[in-house]
Amino acid sequence: MTSLVVILLACFAALAHGKAGYGPGEQDWGFVDVRPGAHMFYWLYYTTANVSNYTERPLAIWLQGGPGASSTGYGNFEELGPVDLYGDYRNWTWVKDMNVMFIDNPVGSGYSYVDGTAYHTATNREIALDLVELMKGFYKLHPEFEAVPLHIFCESYGGKMAPEFALELYYAKERGEVKSNLTSVALGDPWTSPIDSVLAWGPMLREMGIVDHDGYDAITAAANFTAELVAEERWIQATAQWGNTQWEVMKASKGVDFYNVLKETLGDRFQRQLAMTPEERQYRTMVKFDIDEDRDQLLEDLMRGPVAETLGIPSNVKWGSQSSSTFDIHRTDFMKPVIHIVNELLEKTPLKVGVFSGGLDLICATPGTVNWIAKLDWSRKSEYLAASRTAISVDRILEGYQKTGGNFTMFWINRSGHMAPADNPAAMSHVLREFTTFG
Repeated sequence: MTSLVVILLACFAALAHGKAGYGPGEQDWGFVDVRPGAHMFYWLYYTTANVSNYTERPLAIWLQGGPGASSTGYGNFEELGPVDLYGDYRNWTWVKDMNVMFIDNPVGSGYSYVDGTAYHTATNREIALDLVELMKGFYKLHPEFEAVPLHIFCESYGGKMAPEFALELYYAKERGEVKSNLTSVALGDPWTSPIDSVLAWGPMLREMGIVDHDGYDAITAAANFTAELVAEERWIQATAQWGNTQWEVMKASKGVDFYNVLKETLGDRFQRQLAMTPEERQYRTMVKFDIDEDRDQLLEDLMRGPVAETLGIPSNVKWGSQSSSTFDIHRTDFMKPVIHIVNELLEKTPLKVGVFSGGLDLICATPGTVNWIAKLDWSRKSEYLAASRTAISVDRILEGYQKTGGNFTMFWINRSGHMAPADNPAAMSHVLREFTTFG
């Protein structure tokens, strides 16, 4: 009888892989101490797909931008999690097709926290190494995922963090430090080469009729000065001048939305921007996504209230309370490109590498993304250059375009701004299938 009880308990433990959390489906979450004094938070949603075991579907990681923006907040409730900001079920959530894990990184973002400012990361490589430690801790807790295909997705500043994270995780795997079925990395509307994004602002706005020639001239002059500072590797000054260029855009456009140039904006938006300091404008753009204040407050109330209570977050951890310092500390690294990291991924690893970009995004404008992709230099680049661009059609609707050569793919997403999963979920479902082959 005792042995039967033991067997039954073992079977139950194998089946009870998750627990009830906030929203539908089974979930898991927790902190991993990636270094002494640095505590990183993850939130895993097990897929709700009709499969006999969740390990039949891949694991997708989502990394937000900023640096300092929260994946568990913005990515989860504003873009691709199972419920939205108002608690309504999202019928196109990624969780329907695969396991999804949101990670608050760098430490200091979202629920992740540090015991003191000395424990913040300051460089992209430090961020990547912390993420590798997070995965080591995660696999210890969930060894069943070691063989499950892992796909890293990201957005915005994540376009700097994700490539180096993927590269360091791959090398750690090769050294035998971690078991992982790392398969691909896809960069969404990425800040991979910041100066290429900034230089694209003026031409894009002029061609769309959002600014006139005078506005274009002012934006271009500011952007060119930013480029000079980047070329001289004066990184702190370059970050400040990026903010000045952003302000020239706001003045010339009277408050265009940086994340979707066709989005409706309030008439007083420019005046509210005028009242902010340059540092506040930069922070709101990259970490708060410049969403309206009411929506921003709703998300903060949700994460510090019902979500924190449901997940049992310690009372001393306040979601987003360290985001500002996280952003500030990375100002020295903010304008540095990581094109060389993407090159290394393409040349020295078997990983699939992709970029998806919404055509209505300004902050990481598609023309700038295309320009830095042209700077890539790996042995199979000629295959990409020679490849034809094909249409992405979903239910007979033209949702975008794609081009593949070697182990690299570029996706152009129609009717989408910076938040492609929210703006065009049909196109993103195609991107997901291309990279994860779920189902």
